[in-house]
Amino acid sequence: MELQTVSSRLSSLLVLYDMHTAFFESALEGISDIDAHRRLDTKANHIAWLTGSLVQERFELAKLLGADHKQKANELFKDHKGIQESIAYPPLDNFKKDWKFISPILKEELVSADDEKLDSSFEMMPGQTMTNFDLIAFTTYREANCIGQIALWRRLLGYVAMKYM
Repeated sequence: MELQTVSSRLSSLLVLYDMHTAFFESALEGISDIDAHRRLDTKANHIAWLTGSLVQERFELAKLLGADHKQKANELFKDHKGIQESIAYPPLDNFKKDWKFISPILKEELVSADDEKLDSSFEMMPGQTMTNFDLIAFTTYREANCIGQIALWRRLLGYVAMKYM
């Protein structure tokens, strides 16, 4: 059964949202917490940071739309904090639990968002505004990008390819 959104603008993005919700779990399947911190002598963001960042952005988007919750690792990721050297990030299972917690809450916020809420704007940084809809679209793009990075790390670290079904 197709989910009916209040705003028709979110219908396609909700399809991607559901795909990303499942792909997140699949991308992380079987990865050890030790491997999640490996960077293979690069400056690239490791899996643990990518995972926590993805979770954080779902919490941030939910807050923007009206549901104020925080992930357990909020202090490591708040204010869009980048990767921190020499930090042991929480186990992937912690991020998975927070992902499972926030995903249905954010989905409900997205389903019930009307055009007035989507057209509301906020200040991203001094002198730069963005609408809620534009942030939702950008976040959808970013989720695909980060999940793709995790899928690439899987292969670089010797894991089998991510399963899409």
